[in-house]
Amino acid sequence: MNRLMKIGAALILSASVSFAASQADFDNVQAHIEKAVQFCKDKGVSTCVAEFNKKESEWVKGDLYIWANDFDGVITAHPKKPLKGKNLYKYKDLAGTQLFKAFIVKVKADGKGWVDYVWSHPKTNKQTPKTSYVQGIGENQLIGAGIYK
Repeated sequence: MNRLMKIGAALILSASVSFAASQADFDNVQAHIEKAVQFCKDKGVSTCVAEFNKKESEWVKGDLYIWANDFDGVITAHPKKPLKGKNLYKYKDLAGTQLFKAFIVKVKADGKGWVDYVWSHPKTNKQTPKTSYVQGIGENQLIGAGIYK
């Protein structure tokens, strides 16, 4: 019953929030990730991950930022929250989605792509529908960035 209530709450939240992201927003996120992937190819994974951890860098633009995690679900970079070093593979959002597992599955299956989930909005602190574009940056790591819906 508790799981049904969580799913229902997430669905109500999704329905009550108007979708404000435009195609330009999606394109901007994807371009940001593609630029970061090239940066990783040019500088190496450890250098780029260190850069993605900085609260102020070219990779942080307001609500748009890049995080990284390995394929075990361990966060290797997150400039907005103290998550570095935490294993979030089993973490579930309000709807029950294991989002970090979903990111890994997407990258392993397709190399890159979009994943939908619910995450805390930095301005409202409310759980809000979000979608992120993820892409691999090495044999055992991926990066992502997303937009709130």
